Amino acid sequence: MAALNPQQQAAVKTIDHPLLVLAGAGSGKTRVITEKIAYLVQQGTLARYIAALTFTNKAAREMKERVSKLLDSQQSRGLRVSTFHSLGLDILRKEHKALGYKSGLTLFDDQDKLTLLRNLIAHGLTDCDIDAVDFYNKQIGDWKNAFITPERAISTATDENHAVALLYNDFNRNLKAYNAVDFDDLILKPVLLFQQNPEILEKWQNKIRYLLVDEYQDTNITQYQLVRILAGNLGRFTVVGDDDQSIYAWRGAQPENLAQLEKDYARLKVIKLEQNYRSAGRILKVANQLISNNPHTFEKKLWSNLGFGDPLKVISHKDDRSEATQIISEIIHHKFRHGGNYSDYAILYRGNHQSRLFERTLRENNVPYFISGNSSFFAYSEIKDILAYLRLFVNQDDDAAFLRIINTPRREIGPTTLEKLGAYANKRHISLFTACFELGLAQSLSEKSVFRLKKFADWIIDTAEKIEIGDTFVVIDRFIQQLNYEAWLHENSKTQAAAERKIKNVYDLIEWLKRIADKETEDEKSLAEIISKILLMDILERNQEEEAGDQISLMTLHASKGLEFPHVFLIGIEENLLPHQNSIETDNIEEERRLAYVGITRAQRSCTFSYCTHRKRYGEVSECEPSRFLNELPEEDLEWSNKKQLEPEVIKARGKANLANLKSMLS
Repeated sequence: MAALNPQQQAAVKTIDHPLLVLAGAGSGKTRVITEKIAYLVQQGTLARYIAALTFTNKAAREMKERVSKLLDSQQSRGLRVSTFHSLGLDILRKEHKALGYKSGLTLFDDQDKLTLLRNLIAHGLTDCDIDAVDFYNKQIGDWKNAFITPERAISTATDENHAVALLYNDFNRNLKAYNAVDFDDLILKPVLLFQQNPEILEKWQNKIRYLLVDEYQDTNITQYQLVRILAGNLGRFTVVGDDDQSIYAWRGAQPENLAQLEKDYARLKVIKLEQNYRSAGRILKVANQLISNNPHTFEKKLWSNLGFGDPLKVISHKDDRSEATQIISEIIHHKFRHGGNYSDYAILYRGNHQSRLFERTLRENNVPYFISGNSSFFAYSEIKDILAYLRLFVNQDDDAAFLRIINTPRREIGPTTLEKLGAYANKRHISLFTACFELGLAQSLSEKSVFRLKKFADWIIDTAEKIEIGDTFVVIDRFIQQLNYEAWLHENSKTQAAAERKIKNVYDLIEWLKRIADKETEDEKSLAEIISKILLMDILERNQEEEAGDQISLMTLHASKGLEFPHVFLIGIEENLLPHQNSIETDNIEEERRLAYVGITRAQRSCTFSYCTHRKRYGEVSECEPSRFLNELPEEDLEWSNKKQLEPEVIKARGKANLANLKSMLS
């Protein structure tokens, strides 16, 4: 506590009022949350009555690690540090009966949802266009995040979106029939459960007697409802957020939730954390001036004791190829001159497409780099296949899993058979799996088709029973052999190496599941619960952290949030890129300005802006204008490198750095 500044100490010690901590970038918000957990325990609140909610598994892990340094294992016993969605899953799993679900809930990811929506549209249950399924998927997600149920969507729908509201209703009804929920349901359904069952709410309010929420500005309306209903009228909570870093409106985030707290809790206290422990003073001055162009409910200004620092550079280029070449040259030169590591540098951009020329230039110069935000481990088709089998073993009503693996590997069950099976199941309001055993199915399908479906379904039941009563992972290994899945991968991979990589991924998944099972044995986790847990995790998050090493980081501005680097390059600072064209057209400049602010405040010692006068788009070269945000920055703190010729000694030094890099490549 002694190492905390006065505002941080006040935030930690305020436990008898609902509290909003406005934590600017780099102001030590995670430290405040972890210190507060320790303080609550020292003041007599048992750890098992405390819950801290974050938005990512990575943030939850970091918080747990920090708490473990402040409290011993006995003191921290039962502490809940998790994502919103993990808490929601836990609530649904424990209270499934009250919501009319069976145990072993299935989680639908985006691909599962799209499959179901296409199926509903194909069977003519709603007057929707199957080619617009992505739009419908997003609209349904937006409704759930805005706390709008199907009934309310239908009653308030315009003529234009009435069909989508009906699709939403059918979608939810089918999810329920499959004993499944989607990720948005993990927040929506617990709130509805608590509203309709006061005794269950009271039970959970007794379980969670103090609530802490990180990145509060990123909460949507439904998440706010969950926080409010759990915290109750007394408001035993601390929420930590920064309205200037709210950059997820497209995901339903509502920075207005910060101001809403004042309306809902008259006793709310607000504490501002404005001392920044990350960046030089000049970087903060520039960031403060930029963000001051946005309206604010709560005013704050970041400051730092880390020295004022050098001017921020602005570099213009004739085109995007020159941009990539010059920025990489700048980094090589800077590293040669000042020492340090490649991992000290980050290249940040508005859209993923901007990374391509940089990747090529980095490879040509033999400079190691790492792109954040690559495909998730769970996006690989072989991982989806095996997980679909496991999902079907633990929940035979999981239609998405059924449809994925019914012909993987091939079982001579064609699309016509599946279409008729789907029509029959929809008519009877039962799952596809259950329909395989119905006598009435013979009226829709040939005897041979019914036999094949039933043979598959019998095998699923037999394997599921063996998993339940035998050694789970021995049975899992055996079923993969029975499928002859390795041969299937070899047949369907372009190269031998690709097949081997896919096979390795499958066994990595099984090993991962084993490790989770070993860790969870004290809670006697079933395979169903392990599968639910793993679908909420991103294995690659952990792998990427381990693999990053000494490499330049390339990432979008969105992905950079929460990170910091000694030297940051913000590229493509142009109109229609930052701010993005979509945001200009929808008059959402404020969020784009917050995105630029997030980028600047990632920098510790230096920050460089880069823009092009011409850029290739859709195969054509078009003229570009510098971003309006550059005009909002204090002129006296910028150094425009294109306004003057480089000094001869600078040119000489850069040539020397590039020569040194060339020699290292040759060696």
